[in-house]
Amino acid sequence: VQFVESGGGLVQPGGTLRLSCAASGTIVRPYGMAWYRQGPGTQRELVAQIRPSGTKTYAESVGSRFTISRDNAKMMLYLQMNSLKPEDTAVYYCNVPFGGGYLGAWGPGTQVAVSS
Repeated sequence: VQFVESGGGLVQPGGTLRLSCAASGTIVRPYGMAWYRQGPGTQRELVAQIRPSGTKTYAESVGSRFTISRDNAKMMLYLQMNSLKPEDTAVYYCNVPFGGGYLGAWGPGTQVAVSS
C-alpha cells in the first residue's frame, strides 16, 4: 500500500489545518490507520489512530485538539488539527500499523509549521 499526504502549511499559533492521506494499492478498510509525525531532531511518533471499529486514540500531547477520521470508500484518512502550537511543527505521515511494524512504505509526508 502507498500513501500520499497533503494539506500541510504554515500557520500561526492557534490556527487550524486539515491533513489528508490518500492510500492506494491495497484495500485498507480491514485495518487500523494512523497519523505519525517527526519534528526537527526527533524520532517519528504516533499522533492518532483509528481502528476498523471506529475507535480513536490520541497522543497525550495533542489531546482533544486533533480529530482523526477516515473514508473507507475513498481510502482516505484525515486529521483535523485545531489550536495548533509551535510544538506541533513536524512532517506528518500516515500508515497502517501492522504486526509490530507498518503495512506500507512511508510516503513523502506533509510539512506543518506553526509559527508567528
